[in-house]
Amino acid sequence: MSLDLYAEELISNYEHPHNKGKIDNPDAEMHEYNPVCGDDITIYIKVSDNKVKEVKFEGQGCAISMGTASMLTESIKGKSLSEISAMGFKDIVELIGVDPGPARLKCATISLKALQKAVQKIKH
Repeated sequence: MSLDLYAEELISNYEHPHNKGKIDNPDAEMHEYNPVCGDDITIYIKVSDNKVKEVKFEGQGCAISMGTASMLTESIKGKSLSEISAMGFKDIVELIGVDPGPARLKCATISLKALQKAVQKIKH
C-alpha cells in the first residue's frame, strides 16, 4: 500500500471515527492532554476475562491524534491487557502506516498513552 493510501485511511478515521463516544460504567477511564498542540483525549474501557470487551474515546485534536485513536480502539478489541501494555511507538506506526516523525510523535501516541494508563488502573 502506498503512503498516500495510508494517509487517506488515517484521514478517513479522523473524519469518520470509529468508537467515538463514552461508555457507561467503564472498568477504567483515562484522560490525557497535550498542552503543546491541544490534543485532548479520554479513553473508556471495559474488560472481560482479561480482554478488551469494549473501548471508546472522546476528545479533540489534530487528524493524527484523532485518526490514530479511532484506528487504535478498533484494533485492540479482543486483545489481552498484557498485549496492550506491550504496545509501543513501532506498533502505532505499523497501525497507521505513517511515521509521524519527532514533531508529531506525541500526537500519534497520546491515545496509546491514555489506553495503557487505563489498563494499568485495571491491573492494580
